[in-house]
Amino acid sequence: MSQQSLENGFFSIRRSGRCLGWVLAGLWVGSAQAQGKIVLRVSDQFPPGHFVSDSARFWMAEVEKQLGGNIKFEYYPNEQLGKARDQPSLLQSGVVDISVIVPSYVSDKMPYSAAAELPGMISPKSSCIGSLAYSKQSREGFFAKNDYEPNGVRMLWGFAYPPYQINLLKKRLTAIKDVEGLKVRVIGSGMDQLLRDLKAVPVRIPLPDLFESASRGTVDGLMFTYAGVYAYKLDSLVKSVTKGGNFGTAVGGYAVGEKRWKELPADVRKALVEAGEQATRHLCARMDRDEIEAEKKLLAQGVTLMTPSAAEQQELDRIFGATVSEWAAMMDKRGKLGTEAVRAFKAAVAGQ
Repeated sequence: MSQQSLENGFFSIRRSGRCLGWVLAGLWVGSAQAQGKIVLRVSDQFPPGHFVSDSARFWMAEVEKQLGGNIKFEYYPNEQLGKARDQPSLLQSGVVDISVIVPSYVSDKMPYSAAAELPGMISPKSSCIGSLAYSKQSREGFFAKNDYEPNGVRMLWGFAYPPYQINLLKKRLTAIKDVEGLKVRVIGSGMDQLLRDLKAVPVRIPLPDLFESASRGTVDGLMFTYAGVYAYKLDSLVKSVTKGGNFGTAVGGYAVGEKRWKELPADVRKALVEAGEQATRHLCARMDRDEIEAEKKLLAQGVTLMTPSAAEQQELDRIFGATVSEWAAMMDKRGKLGTEAVRAFKAAVAGQ
């Protein structure tokens, strides 16, 4: 049977019963391994040309280069196998071997990574500082122990986006207080808390659904990076943005199921992690470049860039600190390690 036939069969059976789909996927991979080549199925939600997707391809190419053709990746981007919020379940079920996990989409199961997304927690100098800090903590530190291991998955390489900015779709920003009462798309509990502290209304919307929601007026604005505005074709909708803000971020990374990890030979594990370190650096450098270029494009399109005044920044710094403390206290009250999560990530950032 040809590979195409098998794949067509997989999708056909998956529609009628997920369990049968898992069996067929396992047979396909097992057949490939019997022929001396390990095949790993990789899934994510990013569209073609997205900076994360490009870095994932870079990572897979590096792994294949290191292993000299003894491994092959089958890559399914752009939600081909499931929605963004479904990626962890695809991984845990064995439908895929590796997928992107964005903890904020499954915050009930992975609550601690939100500490890395809180306002003011990452450095505005370079996304590499936050990316390397989060990647390390999610591979072998606090987040690995408390978010990933309990869910049976292992992080291979992670990332943190550059600091998010406030983007308004209709109203033009003249001051931070202009966001009061507006519905603003956020990611994660930390950013949710920040918007409430800014007297705005936080709305949770997965990235792939963002353009439709913005077009329909479901939200008045969004917390996002400059480059993200272009990656999701929101530039025609955005009218004004903040400049130089540090309103939090989003974190995530590519993970493998623990069971699958244990099945892999030592040289494959080594290559996946070592190439992952390169991919994190590749991605964060790309994000830094893209932010600079995207800012220029926004200006050229006539989008208003609003820099907070010194007084506003002082007030924002106070609010940021309060938001971090409130989030940690809320987690601690629920019997979670909120304060410890904040402390662990701050230490990781300081160590970069």
